[in-house]
Amino acid sequence: MPAGSTARDGYDLWVDPRSAGWEHSALRVLTLAPGGSADFAAGDSEWVVLPLGGGCTVDVQEAGPGARPRSFTLRGRADVFSGTTDFCYLPRDSRAVIGSTDGGRFALAGARCARRLPARRVPASAVPVELRGAGSASRQVNNFAAADVLDCDRLIAVEVLTPGGNWSSYPPHKHDEDGPHETRLEEIYYYELRGGPAAIGYQRVYPSPTGSGDVLAEVRGGDAVLIPDGWHGPSMAVPGYDMYYLNVMAGPGPVRAWLISDDPAHAWVRETWRDQRPDPRLPLYRAPRAAEEEEEDV
Repeated sequence: MPAGSTARDGYDLWVDPRSAGWEHSALRVLTLAPGGSADFAAGDSEWVVLPLGGGCTVDVQEAGPGARPRSFTLRGRADVFSGTTDFCYLPRDSRAVIGSTDGGRFALAGARCARRLPARRVPASAVPVELRGAGSASRQVNNFAAADVLDCDRLIAVEVLTPGGNWSSYPPHKHDEDGPHETRLEEIYYYELRGGPAAIGYQRVYPSPTGSGDVLAEVRGGDAVLIPDGWHGPSMAVPGYDMYYLNVMAGPGPVRAWLISDDPAHAWVRETWRDQRPDPRLPLYRAPRAAEEEEEDV
């Protein structure tokens, strides 16, 4: 889905279950001019408001008797390559106004859900940063809404940063069946790249025994790839251009978990990591200390 191809209603990118042809996962990307604001209705989904660049305020009215208005200040970050960010969770059936004094770009990652959980803000210092893989398969994962990190009903979301020349989402893996080793999840990849308008990367998706997805795509900043099924990976950051992607996942299973199966043809690669170190360029930035973050919920 090339940048701009799904723009609607003031959003740069709009993917919902209906437009994607699936049941759960959603993503919107919103650009606000200085002093701008946007009204947002959560509907039947839970959402995370994640600054990609810049900061904002999120004024929330939750549903239900006795719910009171709440206001969250998100300091944000200069861009996705400059640090983790604080973010806020919006429950289903809530309404919000997102406003930005200085302007910025904001992702809204969502999933259809049943439970209504409380709205809340999470500081950047609480985002676990993981180095995954080794050697040229090294990448950084910001597990801000991983299944074991943020209490959600369905939504799972993480950020992945891959230094130029490295491969991530590797070995190729899938999550299109429910079972003891896998959970069925619809997935969105949203890309940003560092290095100007010429920056490019590549994404591969190919059929699994129960899936038919088949994509080999050149990706640029603002592009998205939808993965309803199939083996996916690698995500290739070409030399000279660091790659960022936001993964948004949700599915119908009774357990909210990210369980995957590696493609047996390539699973052996994991064993080679035992004798390699992570790329010394990682992490791409220092995680903030808790003392640098102050709770600003109202």
